[in-house]
Amino acid sequence: MCVNLYACFIISVALDYFVMSQPVPLFDTYKNFQFLTRHNLDGELSAVLDAFERFSNPTEAMDGYSVVKLFLKSYAANQATFNSYRTHVERLLLWSLLVCKKPILHLRRQDAEAFLEFCLNPPDNWVGPVTKARFVRIGGRKKADSDTFVINVDWRPFNYTVSKATRKLADETDSAMPEIQAYQMSQTTIAQVFTVCGSFYQFCIDEDYTDANPFRAVKQKSRYKQSVVSQVTSRSLTQLQWEFVIETAEHMADQEPEFHERTLFILTTLFSMYLRVSDLTGRDNWQPTMGSFKKAGDNWWFHVVGKGNKAAKVSVRDSYLPYLVRYRTSLGLTDLPYPGEQTPLLSSLDGRTGLSGRRIRELIQMVFDAACARMIAEGLHEDCDALRAASLHWLRHTSATLDAPFRDMKDLQADLRHESLSTTQDSYYDSLDDQRASSIKAIPIKGR
Repeated sequence: MCVNLYACFIISVALDYFVMSQPVPLFDTYKNFQFLTRHNLDGELSAVLDAFERFSNPTEAMDGYSVVKLFLKSYAANQATFNSYRTHVERLLLWSLLVCKKPILHLRRQDAEAFLEFCLNPPDNWVGPVTKARFVRIGGRKKADSDTFVINVDWRPFNYTVSKATRKLADETDSAMPEIQAYQMSQTTIAQVFTVCGSFYQFCIDEDYTDANPFRAVKQKSRYKQSVVSQVTSRSLTQLQWEFVIETAEHMADQEPEFHERTLFILTTLFSMYLRVSDLTGRDNWQPTMGSFKKAGDNWWFHVVGKGNKAAKVSVRDSYLPYLVRYRTSLGLTDLPYPGEQTPLLSSLDGRTGLSGRRIRELIQMVFDAACARMIAEGLHEDCDALRAASLHWLRHTSATLDAPFRDMKDLQADLRHESLSTTQDSYYDSLDDQRASSIKAIPIKGR
């Protein structure tokens, strides 16, 4: 008997949700997943265990879940990778149980193609307007061991996406969000479906769970993965927009140095060396310090541990050094780092070492918003429209795009830390659209 009437209501709704064969979340958050054992179901939420009983074949559901869990355990060292792999392989498992009604290990090429078609056009009851929590906690205001968790009935495997520019404009004008016409899967996501699902079946082959990889057998991959023109330029600021952004950051630092000297330093550091946010937040086995800047001869380098835990060094341009000096001076440090210096590269305003990626993004967004306001004040509404869509990662693309005409391709590749030279070429040399367009504008068809 339920003591908590609200909990009874939530659980009742959740049960009805299952009966209607709605897709339900089977895997918890990254943090909670870490505590699950590999080869039994002792640590699973009761809501997940109840879900198995409401599939048409509970044993098949449980067996498929167990294999998928083992697969995800092999990718549990990195949260971003885990989240991406969980999304796609969970969709595949739910589709196999609810739509195909076949065990996930029995799928063949025709099934893989059917799943891909399904992902391109999922039914309405599989798609939600925004990403929702997977499970709802039932309990007091403070978390306790007696808390229970139930399926969040608003969760969906697919979600509509609204562009950042659209959301920002709606917020600024206090207007309603436009209605989304239909779900659209990006080309990047389609490629991820192939990668993740193919990796899952290769894992199962290696572990002797199956002898076939249905996604590798798909013949006409181009039917799903279209060849598209590189879109890097659409994720880059123009020279004018960048000038407004950095001038705004400088003005903020001049007006409120105690708050925004650090903001200016973060902005110029990301831009100048094509860095990712993880290069500033650090990793489990590495944290950036001022000693990460090292001088060799006449040149300064920033030493970093990047994606895949690969150590690298990035060249530091001379025009960046005054910003480094300015920030260090505000901290009471020497002008430039000394060998072996252990001062944290970034700290919170109350002195705690390091900053989270979320906080860094908030600071950069603050600069973007202020720059956008300045543009509007000067009548540059169209430029502000593009800036609304910008995110922190645009700084890396912007810098590389603006630098490409002045740098050797291999030098830029090395500093971007691209494994393949073709990635650098396709992204920043074949996509110089303004240069390409201007080179043909004045060429006449007749009378040359």
